Amino acid sequence: MAKSRRAFVIAEVGINHNGSLDIAKKLIQSAHDAGCDAVKFQKRTISEVYDAAALDVPRESPFGTTNREQKEGLEFGRVEFTEIDRFCKSLGIKWFASAWD
Repeated sequence: MAKSRRAFVIAEVGINHNGSLDIAKKLIQSAHDAGCDAVKFQKRTISEVYDAAALDVPRESPFGTTNREQKEGLEFGRVEFTEIDRFCKSLGIKWFASAWD
């Protein structure tokens, strides 16, 4: 009889952290508490995904008054991902980011 394997469960965080490291940590903690094996974020280069005209469209958000400011406000960089790495290691949960571009 073949040995059964457990599914590897990945929680999709994406950009649901809304640009907040605190929210990201809560989502990671929730995924860990639910028994997930990993969490997945998304990473994109705004200027590669959107053209300048789309980015310059007016849009009110907590990050500013243009679509660009809103999109950039949602993106994590090296500092945030370094903290996510530290936090995930402290919990024993894996993490990764899918690239858009």
